[in-house]
This record gives sequence, structure tokens and C-alpha cells, in this order.
Amino acid sequence: MKKVILFFFCGTVLLSCDSKKEKTTATGTTDSTAANEKTEKSTVELPYTASYTSNWSNEVSDADLKTVLMTYKDWADGNISSLSAAMGDTVVVDMSSGDHLTKTNAELMKMWGTNRDSLSSVKIDMESWNKMYATDKKEGYIVTWYKEYDTYKTGKVDSASYHDINLLKNGKIVWYSQYKRPMK
Repeated sequence: MKKVILFFFCGTVLLSCDSKKEKTTATGTTDSTAANEKTEKSTVELPYTASYTSNWSNEVSDADLKTVLMTYKDWADGNISSLSAAMGDTVVVDMSSGDHLTKTNAELMKMWGTNRDSLSSVKIDMESWNKMYATDKKEGYIVTWYKEYDTYKTGKVDSASYHDINLLKNGKIVWYSQYKRPMK
């Protein structure tokens, strides 16, 4: 008798666990939870409308993600030529200092090379990143959060937390924006 009850109980549990089926509501309509979660519009009225876009997905290639992450590795290793290969022919840069620059690849590498040459070592602790694709603009971004520890040839050590935005087109970084918060 215990085996029959156990068999009946297991069968009931298995039949009731089908979460992918559409369910019929009291009104006779079907309800697919997964479909409703994707298409359901928010009824919350927001105080702002995005001036650029609010239509984002994470459909940025892993190759673009690797390109961006390698630029940080190349910077830490002092490999300016590899860093240059990841950048577009012309790059718009918004520096953490507030400077807004439009530079050719060669001009940018000269500027960054001079800065990197003043350092004896760079250590980067990459805390997180996010792939962001503006679906209506058809633009892919990689956003990074990291800590950087710079040791100058003079012995001075500088450390800061950074948040960067990297815009890629055709596998090359064409816009780079950096935000910095000193750790000391």
C-alpha cells in the first residue's frame, strides 16, 4: 500500500511541475509567464526620458570584449604597439581630467607612450565589466570598473578607482571616456 501511495505522489509531482506550458486563466485566455516577462511594459512613470537611448541589450561580441580587456593588459605591460592596434584611426577621448580630445592613433599613442614611460609598473585589478549594445543606435560599448596602481620611476605610488566607457566600431575603439576617483 505504501508503494502505491508513493507512486501516486511522485506521479502527481511530476505532472504538476511543467512550468513551460501555457496556463488557461479564469477568463479562458492563455498566459505564458516567460512571454509576459519579456513583453510586459512598465507602468511606472519615470521622471526623465533618455536623450540618447534607453534601448540596451548585451549583444556585443566576446571578440570586442577581449579587444577592450587586452588594452588594459597592454597598458599594464607597457605594450603601446598592441594598444595602438586596438584603437581606431581617429579616437575621441574624454579624459578624467575633463579634457576632450580628438586624436589620430599616432598622436594618441605618442601622448599615452610618454605617460606610460614615466611609470615603472602598473597593476590593474579589473573588478567588473558590462557589454552594452544600443539597439536603436547599433553601437556596442564595453563598460569597465577597475582599480589601477601606478608606480612612477620617481618612486611615487598613485592609486585610483576607474570607470571607463569604450565604444567600438568594426572591432576598434573609437571613443574612450574615463572617470577617476583617487583612492587616497
